[in-house]
Amino acid sequence: MTEKPMTYTTIRAKQSFAGATLILTLMTGCAGTTANSGNAITGEGVPNPNPVVTRNWGELPEGREWGSTAGVDIDPFDGHVWAYERCGAGSFGSGVPINCHTNPVAPIFKFDRQTGEVLANFGAGIMVTPHGIHVDNEGNVWVTDFATNEEGSKGQQVHKFSPTGELLLSLGTPGQAGNDGRHFNQPNDVVVGPDGSIYVSDGHSGQGMTTNQAMAEGRANGLTARVMKFAPDGTFIKQWGQIGVRHGEFRTPHALDFDSQGRLWVADRGNHRLEIFDQDGNYLESRYMFSRVSGIFITDDDMLYAIDSESSPTNHVGWRNGVRIGHIDHDHVTGFIPPFEREDRVYQGTAGEGVAVDADGNVYAAEGPNSLNQAGGAFTRYSVD
Repeated sequence: MTEKPMTYTTIRAKQSFAGATLILTLMTGCAGTTANSGNAITGEGVPNPNPVVTRNWGELPEGREWGSTAGVDIDPFDGHVWAYERCGAGSFGSGVPINCHTNPVAPIFKFDRQTGEVLANFGAGIMVTPHGIHVDNEGNVWVTDFATNEEGSKGQQVHKFSPTGELLLSLGTPGQAGNDGRHFNQPNDVVVGPDGSIYVSDGHSGQGMTTNQAMAEGRANGLTARVMKFAPDGTFIKQWGQIGVRHGEFRTPHALDFDSQGRLWVADRGNHRLEIFDQDGNYLESRYMFSRVSGIFITDDDMLYAIDSESSPTNHVGWRNGVRIGHIDHDHVTGFIPPFEREDRVYQGTAGEGVAVDADGNVYAAEGPNSLNQAGGAFTRYSVD
């Protein structure tokens, strides 16, 4: 019997079923604990719905070495995996010896979600350090370019590609950082809203500012911690946020996603919380039980997957790295995918920075500099039983 090709409707239906099953089997009774009294901070006693771990997942063209990454997403039509790696660079940012400018190989990949085979690979010579990735409802691939090359001619932009790699749109001023509507200053992530508006989270430095004086100096020096909104054609509309700890302020807005209600979720990594806004930037509510979040993915049935790559004995003691799972309606952790162990992260381990979930509930982690060695490659697949 010939198997019929999987359609978009089938993919989304399977994804919804997987999420609904998780809700039924892992529903919590009170904030911060699970039905079986598991610990959301350490992950002890919290069910792991994805126990099968595949390190070094995905193929890499011959002659290339994996670099670090922070971005992974799912194609809305065929359910395969889009991601990038930083052209062999284990570290990232301006001034590193290897980046996608000095080693201009193609950083953007589409992988077969079952086999890891490369289905597409493009983007060579355009970026310095890719940081966030998003695939919109039309299948276009958006990538933020976080750093600046030494010549000051490339970086600090957000690029939109067609599914075949054609560059369709670039936001920002190449190689120039700033805090107005024409410039970015370390763009972290990008997402397209329900009406086609473009949202970019900008500013990576705030997470290291741990005193009021440091935050005040950061603001005075023009450093950013904001969400920027653009029209579908790239016209700047508005921005909100600055370095700070109040609602609507951020210390590194590291990742973005929308839920089924059209609300924008921001992973406010330095403040150890998730902030939720309407599409005009009005603050709605927060979540605190998902740790120091680097990446988020919200399924069509509103299951939240939040990955912590940064908690350590010096910045968020006791909180174990890994993927925390829960429904968006509650500040409850109902599932936990544990991290790899790492000696200098005593009791806390190390995990990736980006996360995505396919139609069958398999989870894909994008491994950053903190976890690249332990994971053995840029991507890890956590499969269901």
